[in-house]
Amino acid sequence: MDDAVVRSHRHVMLKRAAASGKSSGTNTPLRQLRKRAAARGVGGGGGHSSRSGERSSSAPARIRDRRARHLLVEDHYRVDPDNKTLLPGLPVSDDEDVIRHDFFNLIALVPVVVLNVLNWNWDVLLDPSSKMTMQQAWTGEWFPPFYAITIGYFVADLIWVLLVPRCVKSPGVIIQHHVATLLYLIIPYMHPEDGWLMGACLSVEVNTWLLIARRVFNKQGFGPWVINLSCVSIRIKLISIMFYITWFFIRCYIYPLIMKVLFSLLLVDLERTSIFRSHYMIALPLQCVFCVLNFKWTFDLFMSKFRAIRSGGTTKIEKGL
Repeated sequence: MDDAVVRSHRHVMLKRAAASGKSSGTNTPLRQLRKRAAARGVGGGGGHSSRSGERSSSAPARIRDRRARHLLVEDHYRVDPDNKTLLPGLPVSDDEDVIRHDFFNLIALVPVVVLNVLNWNWDVLLDPSSKMTMQQAWTGEWFPPFYAITIGYFVADLIWVLLVPRCVKSPGVIIQHHVATLLYLIIPYMHPEDGWLMGACLSVEVNTWLLIARRVFNKQGFGPWVINLSCVSIRIKLISIMFYITWFFIRCYIYPLIMKVLFSLLLVDLERTSIFRSHYMIALPLQCVFCVLNFKWTFDLFMSKFRAIRSGGTTKIEKGL
């Protein structure tokens, strides 16, 4: 009997001890502190790790976004957004603001270009054996209307872009360009003998007109070098050929030549006046800026083509440009 009671009592005590051990094993203050610390480690340290992980994954993206600057070539070509390679065809926009602005430029640039042409002696310009300089080939017979219409065009286009910035893809670049051009145009107004400078620089508007015409006259987005284009689409090829010829001849040859002439004129001018009174000290830096922009845009164009060739897109490039 006593043995049975003892065994029963021992059994009860063992159960209590087991229950107490389990409870103490999980709910003791030390265990609770450890759990809280672990929870903070997961929630705090883990959260920190997660946040740092997010930083590490998002930081390169921000850096890439910062580096992925908008290229001007993207305004007039179809460009792969990932690797910046040129794609076949031309960009087509259905935005009414873009369409209206394009047609405005196609119309407004015509008198600017025509009046510029009328101010030059083409017998001299087209004679490779002529000893006459660029300044001597300038007649200036139509300079007053040429100057007035040019100022009117740039002011009107500047106001248009300021009021409707979505009419162009790079409004900031256009605004800066027009402001610099209007400042540049002060020189021929103050010094009519340098009207040739205005005419030579504005020869680039021929290329600008062709640049816009490529987009306006090619609503289907055809690549200009596609061999089986219809006869009507021959104009796309002609416009593209003229566009590239004028791009390299005017932007990459005429503009640096103007800068060279301005530098020579500055040296001559400094013999009779101080450096601060020579208007060529204003013209030369502005011309340098335009030359840098032209070479940058040319570089962007070539790099886009180079990336496409490296990625195996040679055929697409031949069709797309």
